[in-house]
Amino acid sequence: MRCPYCKTDNDRVIDSRSSADAFSIRRRRECMECSRRFTTYERMEETPLRVVKKDGSRVPFDRSQILKGMLKACEKRPVGLEQLEDITAAIERKLTEMFDREVGSKYIGQLVMDSLQDLDQVAYVRFASVYREFKDIEQFMEELKPFLESKNHGK
Repeated sequence: MRCPYCKTDNDRVIDSRSSADAFSIRRRRECMECSRRFTTYERMEETPLRVVKKDGSRVPFDRSQILKGMLKACEKRPVGLEQLEDITAAIERKLTEMFDREVGSKYIGQLVMDSLQDLDQVAYVRFASVYREFKDIEQFMEELKPFLESKNHGK
């Protein structure tokens, strides 16, 4: 494993443990050259899941795309990276359990929205506005209605 800091290929494993999802191994490593520490994850190689996009094209599933979208939606919000990584892992686990080869991007987007709705309402609306491609303020207000109604009923 190459050190991400000095790029040498000389490290030792300090700690290994199963990750929370039990589908990967987390390894804490120390570079023998620069003495800096870093974390790596080891995952079992599986048949790659493909995502069917809105235009019908198919691309390999990339968990970092989910995380990137949520990070953008949660920008300047009180949401930790660890929370988003846990959600990403849960979504990935659900997809691999439910689908063998292909999954629609709409389904993935809905899973992300459901998770964000429970986590942070502002992040949810941000993600939904991009994902659902709101054309005007009317569509945006339709998405906000349930939040506004629940807030008014809670008083």
